[in-house]
Amino acid sequence: MHLDHELDEMFPERHTHSAAVPKRPDGTRRALRIGLGGPVGTGKTATVAALCRALRDELSIAVVTNDIYTREDAEFLLREAVLPAERIQAVETGACPHTAIRDDISANLEAVEDLEEAVGPLDLILVESGGDNLTATFSKGLVDFQIFVIDVAGGDDIPRKGGPGVTSADLLVINKTDLAPYVGVDLEGMARDAKAQRGELPVAFTALKKENGVKPVSDWVRTKLADWTAGPA
Repeated sequence: MHLDHELDEMFPERHTHSAAVPKRPDGTRRALRIGLGGPVGTGKTATVAALCRALRDELSIAVVTNDIYTREDAEFLLREAVLPAERIQAVETGACPHTAIRDDISANLEAVEDLEEAVGPLDLILVESGGDNLTATFSKGLVDFQIFVIDVAGGDDIPRKGGPGVTSADLLVINKTDLAPYVGVDLEGMARDAKAQRGELPVAFTALKKENGVKPVSDWVRTKLADWTAGPA
């Protein structure tokens, strides 16, 4: 049995925190929370930045970043001016990234709730994990949906290898498709392997250096937000 499944059975409460509650303490609907995870270097922060640029004129957005001992991802977003500084919070996990998004989510929950209190009401909060491996998943107590980002430079066998991040994320993003010809990657093969691993769960191919390269992901976010807004409070 996979370790993550063992932990689910031993500590089921780790998936039943406040993300299941759609209301803020004052009774208004809270923001939709979407987590982004994936290995180091796949383009998680670049995806967050691109989503902020694509959606900031139509939605009220905030971001929580996770790094082990630095604020590097948050500082990148600040340098890129994708959102006002008060809408970006950094969490220094001090441990393996999955710890703060799955096992002890208190620091991230506090950051999310602080942002809602300080700059809310918000439509969307993006929670970016630090770089981890294929087993990285978010607690359902922290986020409502999760995106898992891989990239073609990691090899076209990554979807075939599976792992909870690849197989169970609400959206799998295969990034840097523009590099495929240079690294000998078969994108059609990656799509077939991802389909075999994920069934009907969606897969998005992105090339963030191209104009509107994040569109498959931003369209998915819009759909999820529309469903969230229409749901019962």
